[in-house]
Order: sequence, then structure tokens, then C-alpha cells
Amino acid sequence: MNALNVALPLGSSVLSFVFAAMVFDQWWQRRHAFQLVWGIGLLWYGISTGCEFVGSAFGWNEALYRAWYLVGAFFVAAYLGAGTIYLLSKTRFGYFAGVTVLLGGFLSLVFSHDTQTYPGSTTAGAAALVIASLGGVAIIAATAVRRRLAPHIAMGVLVIGSVAVAYMTLTAGAASPGWVVDPSTHVPVGSGLPGYVRVLTGPFNIAGALCLVFGAIYSAYVYMPKRKVLRAKVKTPVIAQLYGGAAVAVNLVASTPTAARALFEGKVNSRVPATILIALGAFIPGLTSGLNRFGVTWSFFLGEFLGVLLIFTGFLVSEEVFKNIRVGATLWSRGPSDRTLVTEASSSGD
Repeated sequence: MNALNVALPLGSSVLSFVFAAMVFDQWWQRRHAFQLVWGIGLLWYGISTGCEFVGSAFGWNEALYRAWYLVGAFFVAAYLGAGTIYLLSKTRFGYFAGVTVLLGGFLSLVFSHDTQTYPGSTTAGAAALVIASLGGVAIIAATAVRRRLAPHIAMGVLVIGSVAVAYMTLTAGAASPGWVVDPSTHVPVGSGLPGYVRVLTGPFNIAGALCLVFGAIYSAYVYMPKRKVLRAKVKTPVIAQLYGGAAVAVNLVASTPTAARALFEGKVNSRVPATILIALGAFIPGLTSGLNRFGVTWSFFLGEFLGVLLIFTGFLVSEEVFKNIRVGATLWSRGPSDRTLVTEASSSGD
């Protein structure tokens, strides 16, 4: 038994549950919807990695394996991403969120045509595209008409989808012994479940991960000192959304040198390094999970641990747990309160 296969999932699970308790405590005090949904996502993270710990330490069984796949492949990234949609509900982020759902459905369709890896999944891939298209378009339309509705629609689609995939994952046939681990690394892989279940992860995992990563990057852009190269507003539908996305990307790149100088001069809002840490923490497990799908399993548990560790560190920084962070000199100082910062992020139209 590889000791790291036990220690890393255990560390990820314990940290996730502690993190979830802190976020739920914040929600209890402040009652922001994004905190509640993030807390649920962190619970899923703790349950998924807890399954990995139990399986690695005491042996896998079919029920444990199904629970691991359902929670890890469908729920974790999706609920964390939904929390980000709630956080940015007053912005145009809903356009991006809707597109990621569409993208996830399209990739499910693409995966379903790989009949060697996902046999018997063509119908499931087409169904995933249709449902993801309906959900994605609904999110985009709500963002255009009444932005505050977009996260509720996204959450409604997610809850209904969660019930559907839970039924399919828990009832799908599986070859004996009911679970599969990599013979070299002993890391669990998803090939123990039928292809029609596995292709459905796109609108959940891909969309959730992209929303979490780019939502954090967008938040860093909101809080950093900005140099706006593109300023003009475009009002034509569709073109306006494309221009807005391009403007944020261009202005983010142009603002990075100024933000870096402000960081080392102690003049940048602490939310900037915090959200960058969160973006990295979301990206790393997304990458290692993708590699696991393609047979590269050695980094899977490490990616999960580094991911939750970086996100937790970003949370501590953003919540001003430490008044100042010092390494020889102050790297960044206490900024406005969390409530003010959330308001700034929510009210930004960029």
C-alpha cells in the first residue's frame, strides 16, 4: 500500500471538511447564497476524497466506488462553480457560465463518439448536449434580461441534473468486482462504470471547473489596479458580450505589470493574491482529473490536495484572517471588509 495514497486523500478530506465548516459559519452569519453553495461543494470535496482515503487504506468495494465517482466526477466542481455564479450574479459572468455549460454538453457529445473508450454512449452524449443547451441558453437569456435570475436557473438545472446522474450512477451495471484502480498506482479510475454514465460528466465537471477558475481570475481583475486599454461600450447584443469578454482579457493582461508592482509595494487589495491562489487551486485538480481520464493517474491525489490547500489559503487571505502577510516586508495589507469587497465584485459591470 502506497502511504501517499492514504495520506494525501486523508489530508484533502480533513481540510475540506474544516474549510466547509468555516464557510457554512460565514453563511450562517451573513446569509450570502454563494457561501451556502460553496459550503455544499466543499462537503462534496471532503466526501469524495474521504472515499479515496477509505478505499486506499481499507480496500475498495462497489458502493464506495460508485459514491466516489458520483460525488467526485459530478458534484464537486459543479457546486463550487455554481457558488461562483452566485457570487458574480450582478455582473455579466452569467454569459460565460452559460457558454461553459454549452461547451460541456458539446464535449459530452464528442466523447460519446469515441466508441472504444465510451461504448454505448452515443444516445447519452446527444441527450447531454440537448439538456446542456437548454440550460446554457436559459442562463444566458436570464443574464441578458434579469441577471439575478441566472444563478437560480443554473442551480435549478444543477439540482435536477444531480438527481438524474445520481440515479444513473447508482443503478448502472458494473463488471465484477465493481470497481477499477490503476494497477500501477492503485488510484481509482472511472472505467468501472458504463460509458453512457461517464460521458455525462462534461456539463458538470468541465463547466464547474471553468466557472471556478475564470470566476477567480475575473475577481482578481475587479480588485486589481487597472489599465483599461479597451474602454468603449458596445450595445449590440452578442457583439456586446463578445466585446466585453475581449475587453476584460485585454485589460487584465495590460493591468498585470501595474498590479504586480502594487503587490510588492503593499498597495494592492489582498483579494488579488487571494483570488489568484483560488484560481490556481481550481486549475490544478481540474488538470490532474483530466489526466486521470486519459490514464495518467500518479498526480491525481496530489492535485486534489494542492487544489484544496491553495483555495483554502486564498480564502484565509481574502477573509483577512491575517492582518498583514510579511516575508521580510509587508507583501500586502488589510483592504476593505469582506462585505464591501463582495459588493464591489457584485456591482461591477465589466
